[in-house]
Amino acid sequence: MSALVLDGKALASALEPQLAARTAAIVNRIGRVPVLATLLVGDDPASATYVRMKGNACRRVGLEPRPILLPESTTTDGLLAAIDRLNADPSVQGILLQHPVPFGIDERVCFDRIAVEKDVDGVTALGFGRMALGEPAHGSATPAGIMRLLAHHQVPLAGRHAVVIGRSPILGKPMALMLLNAHATVTICHSRTRELPEIVRLAEIVVAAVGRPRLVKGEWIRPGAVVVDAGYHPGGVGDVDLEAAATRASAYTPVPGGVGPMTIATLIAQTVEAAERSAGLHPGGVS
Repeated sequence: MSALVLDGKALASALEPQLAARTAAIVNRIGRVPVLATLLVGDDPASATYVRMKGNACRRVGLEPRPILLPESTTTDGLLAAIDRLNADPSVQGILLQHPVPFGIDERVCFDRIAVEKDVDGVTALGFGRMALGEPAHGSATPAGIMRLLAHHQVPLAGRHAVVIGRSPILGKPMALMLLNAHATVTICHSRTRELPEIVRLAEIVVAAVGRPRLVKGEWIRPGAVVVDAGYHPGGVGDVDLEAAATRASAYTPVPGGVGPMTIATLIAQTVEAAERSAGLHPGGVS
């Protein structure tokens, strides 16, 4: 039997009408359109493309995107001042600082300046801590999107052995904790892990988020495992040799069209949730 394709693009498209209806209810309640502000420092073309994609997704569900472009010469203090203005602006429900920022800016200090209630990308240390403890918080958008995709396809997590390859503060680490909170048994690996193929072969769920093209080979995949490829590299390849892995997996995310669309969909969903809380509405469910 062929492996199930965990189609993030299809799920993201299916979520948009629900999010649009919830946004309309917010507008009806407060009399204005909620805003997602995006801060882009410098002129990196890939980052500019991502900001445009997020702006288009906002418009499709009725949110207002507010792109704020700052020059490459911006300092940490200058970026902090811009974040402070957005924190104080009641029309702004979500703040996104596009990663990466130019060399010389203290990215962690700037992330942590974002008010936790407006941290819809899940990048603050406070939000991370709340998520880790199982408290209400906006999870980091990519791992939260992966969890949403797995839940939609009813992939069982409780009691299963998950291996996360990658330890970044906005992907690998929160991914591992989200899986742990869902009662999976989690092993975290990274680029310096010894005997990585042997560890991956034990996994019932593999999340590859290490940032190396096709690092994970097909023969590493345990028959019947679920493979989530969170990487994206030139040529449209991920961190997994998916052509080979798909012959052994029970389910997998395609590249492109798997994790990427769910990241943006989750960012938008969490912006809607933040706007609902601000408007005094109970956040609606998204399945």
